[in-house]
Amino acid sequence: MKSRKTFTALAYALLLSLAVPGYGAIEDSDLLNDFVNNMATKHQFDAAELKQLFQSVEIKQNIVETISSPAEAMPWYRYRKIFMTDSRVNEGLRFWQENEAVLARVEQQYGVPAEIITAVIGVETRYGAHTGTYRVIDALATLAFAYPKRSPFFTSELEHFLLLCREEQLNPLEPLGSYAGAMGMPQFMPSSYRAYAADFDRDEKRDIWHNEADVIASVANYFARHHWQKGAAIAFPVTAEGEAYQHGLSKGLQPDVSVAKLKQWQVTVPEQLEPDETVKLLEFEQEQDHQLWAGLHNFYVITRYNHSPLYAMAVYQLSLAIADKKKTNDEQ
Repeated sequence: MKSRKTFTALAYALLLSLAVPGYGAIEDSDLLNDFVNNMATKHQFDAAELKQLFQSVEIKQNIVETISSPAEAMPWYRYRKIFMTDSRVNEGLRFWQENEAVLARVEQQYGVPAEIITAVIGVETRYGAHTGTYRVIDALATLAFAYPKRSPFFTSELEHFLLLCREEQLNPLEPLGSYAGAMGMPQFMPSSYRAYAADFDRDEKRDIWHNEADVIASVANYFARHHWQKGAAIAFPVTAEGEAYQHGLSKGLQPDVSVAKLKQWQVTVPEQLEPDETVKLLEFEQEQDHQLWAGLHNFYVITRYNHSPLYAMAVYQLSLAIADKKKTNDEQ
């Protein structure tokens, strides 16, 4: 009997073969024609030029298979091991040292700590070492036209991508990114690029692939625009007696339970948290048990970058390790 994961991959592969014969180049389809007509009507693109462009776009079967099993589906103890390594911490220290002046200016301007910015770039692309090898247009077209589960989202991102290429005067066939179409060192989706990418050095380009000043400012701008609270805490580990704490576990990521209520459920929280403060109670799977954390508003802001508590916790813990490493290094 095949696993559900294998069946899902095969099912999407079948849909892909039906929608796009031979997988490779996109052939005429209702989805593609509707998309082209929408771009022409809504944004005044030339329909004939777009159709010619898509003759050079390829559907990638392995993208469909990869997106069906994201890393965030792992248990925390396995996910954490990917990012909390000595090498990633050391590389984070080096990135911080090499960009110290820019990070200091960006932190002053946006209010986002240098270690958080550094950790995001470290988790996303290992400080620019792994920015993706797929053509962005191939990835987005594959998921827009051959992945029904999330076709509306990726169709919208494909629309944003073509718009940003026009705005930034980029050849749509050239930018590279992840299997999901995320781009550059900060792995911005096209809609995020258009909304948050920053031209920090004012060279009239928002270069998130090679310009580390633009990358750093773009990450900070993303967090600031999602209401990062300067100087505020991010998360605290907590403990609980009994099973009453489970009443505080809920779907979603936004803080939704008061500290006073957690105490009623026999959850021990840090003294600096006021009774009326709202937090998110989170449970992270370990090999033998679970860890409980109280996520504050800034933890929620990190999840706006990637809607996963595992991701946000990896960024937070990596940021602490990098900051501690830098402090030790500066004191020597």
